[in-house]
Amino acid sequence: MIPTTHPDDATMARISAGMLLEIGAVHFNAREPFTLASGLPSPTYIDCRKLISYPRIRSTLMDFLTAKVMRDAGFEAFTNIAGGETAGIPFAALVAERMGLPMTYVRKKPKGYGRNARIEGVMGERDRVLLVEDLTTDGGSKLSFVDAIRETGASCGHTAVIFYYGIFPETEKTLGDHGVALHSLCTWHDVLAVARERAAFDTETLAEVESFLSDPRAWQAARG
Repeated sequence: MIPTTHPDDATMARISAGMLLEIGAVHFNAREPFTLASGLPSPTYIDCRKLISYPRIRSTLMDFLTAKVMRDAGFEAFTNIAGGETAGIPFAALVAERMGLPMTYVRKKPKGYGRNARIEGVMGERDRVLLVEDLTTDGGSKLSFVDAIRETGASCGHTAVIFYYGIFPETEKTLGDHGVALHSLCTWHDVLAVARERAAFDTETLAEVESFLSDPRAWQAARG
């Protein structure tokens, strides 16, 4: 069934953040920061892949994401749902099922044998594709997926994620300059607010996370 009536964005953000905290997908560590893919330190880390193991939470979040995308982009905006390898694949399948649309997925790079394909499944040159991923930080990794989709002749002007860092101002510009609109359920600011409400972490850790979120580049520079 296609979900069409759901709470406003702020309520969905708060509920989504709470569910991520509930399953232990959120990690805060100010004393021993995590290392991001960029090599830079961060007191925050999120593991959205854990969601696939929690069917009630998974189902609710996919209902939310589907409703938000259709509300923001239009009910007939898409003809194909594509997942980005690998974390986006299960979520794309769940969104496609809710929308009643074909599902495909995009490889990070060509297979290197056989058809040497990056697109798996059926995607046509007239398709209007929604790219689904688990999260985005600065938006850069989405561009390669979008380009691979567009190389088929299909269009891709939207990407939907469960979690958006929401702390790097260049993210939406990076995507926007590439002709891509971002749709997301919650950010680090939403998670921090709910973590405070629930006293999920000690006050020192929450204060350090807030310092990072206020100026991540300065926080990282101060820690090498």
